Amino acid sequence: MISFPDCKINLGLHILYKRDDNYHEVETVMYPIPLQDILEIVPSDELLFTSTGLEIPGNPQNNLCLKAYELLKKSHDIPPVHIHLHKIIPMGGGLGGGSSNGAFTLILLNNFFELDLSLQVLKEKAASLGSDCAFFIENTPQLCTGRGELTAPIAFSLANYFIKIINLGIHVSTAEAYSGVQPKAAERPLLEVLRQDITLWKDQLINDFEPGIFKNHPELAVAKNKLLEEGAIYASMTGSGSTLYGIYAQCPEKTFSDIPVEVVLPLR
Repeated sequence: MISFPDCKINLGLHILYKRDDNYHEVETVMYPIPLQDILEIVPSDELLFTSTGLEIPGNPQNNLCLKAYELLKKSHDIPPVHIHLHKIIPMGGGLGGGSSNGAFTLILLNNFFELDLSLQVLKEKAASLGSDCAFFIENTPQLCTGRGELTAPIAFSLANYFIKIINLGIHVSTAEAYSGVQPKAAERPLLEVLRQDITLWKDQLINDFEPGIFKNHPELAVAKNKLLEEGAIYASMTGSGSTLYGIYAQCPEKTFSDIPVEVVLPLR
């Protein structure tokens, strides 16, 4: 059985306050993007995880695909499988590829073994894997709150627009990202901003991580400005960085040279 895990962008990201559990309360809209990995599960005599494509750093035993299997194994007597992941989505850049892999593994195992788990149960299990994982269970535009795990689908579409995704190869740790943020109440509700004409987003749809990260890595601010100068209606960093994206009315050319990732896709 095979599936194609998406990635996501954040449309606005507000860091509202630090909670008693030391997590931060956030408000963001996540939007699925058709830049996809390839995930396959087949029967096996023993539990196996293999990968091809982009090299995945760290211990393979910590991969969210395996963690998703072990999570289901605790509540359902499922036999071993061979999980193979072909990695295409750049890692560590705010696109949520790892979270997507974990969530899609839950969905694939649910279908493979006919467990008949509801969307709500799958979302609860996904949330225990990671803050962004629950979003990918429905994989539709959603308002995400809490630490990102509380999701509510919204009627919103960027179909007929195009997106350019760029990654300069700069690693931004979660600790670095949060060290540059001063939590504060949002000036305007995020959905109110999003429901304006897209030409008004530039100065009102804000990712609170940008100022601190751009201060540490000014080349990211330069790249964002280049996206706007070449015709993006809106440009932003996604998540806690460092991937940037621009949204265009017409399909843009590839104009960046000597960077690890530059992808142009139609939105849906």
